[in-house]
Amino acid sequence: MNALIHQPQQRSHRRQQRLAALLICLLCAALALPVAAEKVKLDPSEWGHPAGEDCASCHEKASPGIAEQWHQSAHKTAGVNCMDCHQADAADVDAIEHEGHVIATIVSPKDCGRCHEKEYQEQEGSVHAEAYAIIKDRVPALAHNVTGPEMQAAGCDQCHGSQVKVRGDGTLDPATWPNSGIGRINPDGSKGSCSSCHGRHAFSKAQAREPDACVRCHSGPDSPDKEIFEASKHGMIYAAQRDAMNLHSDTWVAGKDYTAAPTCVTCHMGAAGKVPATHDVGLRNAWALNTPVSQQQYLVVLDDGSKLEMPADAKPPKRGAELTKADGSTAKVKVVATPERRRMVMSTVCLECHSKTMTEGFMRQFDDVVELYNTKFGEPAAAIMASLYDAGLLTPLPFDEPLEFTYWELWHDEGARARHGASMMSPNHAWWEGMYMVGRNFYSRFLPEARAAAGDRVAELVDAHIDGAEGHAWLARGGEGNPILGWMPPEPEPTPVPEQSPADEPAATEEPAATGDAAARDTDEAVTTAAAETGEAAAEEGAQ
Repeated sequence: MNALIHQPQQRSHRRQQRLAALLICLLCAALALPVAAEKVKLDPSEWGHPAGEDCASCHEKASPGIAEQWHQSAHKTAGVNCMDCHQADAADVDAIEHEGHVIATIVSPKDCGRCHEKEYQEQEGSVHAEAYAIIKDRVPALAHNVTGPEMQAAGCDQCHGSQVKVRGDGTLDPATWPNSGIGRINPDGSKGSCSSCHGRHAFSKAQAREPDACVRCHSGPDSPDKEIFEASKHGMIYAAQRDAMNLHSDTWVAGKDYTAAPTCVTCHMGAAGKVPATHDVGLRNAWALNTPVSQQQYLVVLDDGSKLEMPADAKPPKRGAELTKADGSTAKVKVVATPERRRMVMSTVCLECHSKTMTEGFMRQFDDVVELYNTKFGEPAAAIMASLYDAGLLTPLPFDEPLEFTYWELWHDEGARARHGASMMSPNHAWWEGMYMVGRNFYSRFLPEARAAAGDRVAELVDAHIDGAEGHAWLARGGEGNPILGWMPPEPEPTPVPEQSPADEPAATEEPAATGDAAARDTDEAVTTAAAETGEAAAEEGAQ
């Protein structure tokens, strides 16, 4: 009987699995992603440069650490040497003469792509490759104005990447190099840095699979993923079971090659079931979480292999339409993936370890937090700031007024932390380190500062954006108490009931009550009668 009851449920579950697999295959086909890892196609005769042995023998003395890393690498095992990666043409902008050979200091993703073509194409079209272009015009407001331009090279560029410049003698400009930022613009025009995750000169797969490969940049106020992962159940299990992660395996498929715990790579890049591995780290993200207001995103794949994201409330572009990319160049639309399809791929990774019910429940909780942030804080704050700018009450120059710092921290620091915390299962970062901080900032700093800036137009420019909103209605309930702050208003004193006087008491009989002299006479007669009766009773007792 139980088997008969569960048969429809099992058939339904199998249909859902088939549907998920179909959607994933469609997405992979649309994005030209193979479902299996690709081997190096370049013929081995194309590497093993004869001058490479001279490089190794010299650098074993000059820089033994680098030489030893290469000796222990997969490259050495495959016969790939220094000159195979560093060789250059004399016409290359960064070419230099070194010990009788023409080489380039920087080994770019384009160089790595000679052997690792699939990985190069995926990385080139990813959000990582655009990391420098995304912030290029924003950097001066903070790195230059608030601090100083020296901080750009040592701070921003080390994660986002620099535009590496070559001096007249062929050497690299120290203002832009050394740099292994993920969106680095290389002298050969390629974008990115493979060594940002696969540290040179070992270029280890295991290193890139470690969370530490990501947290070098994904930590701190705007991208607090290190703290969040370590505080999450996933991070706790990873720390306890790292030795079972099989990090050095040639293939690394969740649920097959390892089951101990997930890492950053597992969810955002790794293979799982029908989902192939990819070097496009943003492919599976349905939400934009580092913006003043979060929006779900279409993924627009362009004919040159690059990708753009567009908000889901915008009309998606048609195939063949020409769009402008972050770097100013243009390309034509090849295919558009909806946020729902991107969420389906991410959820399929979750299903390798979790049930469908748990996965859907988690995604619902995550979405609810993002919507809460948007409607209660993100959208009203953005509208208030726009009103103040439009009214000329704030200057367009960023960070020359305290309110701008307050607003920046509201969405860029605390708001990002809350949304990332919900996305990665860290309740502490979703609440105490996140949404609580957002609320505290909004009510105790942002609104008072915005009202002060608005002056006599406060009702129009500030209060109009929160009055009547359900999330802010609690502010009107000032008389309510709660013991959370250690004090409660005293209970109100009970209203005293007035005592009744004899004149207010109802008469014992229907006869009207005696008043004045008549009442006195009645009292005297009653006393006399009582005394007489008492005396007679005493005389009778004595006679007896």
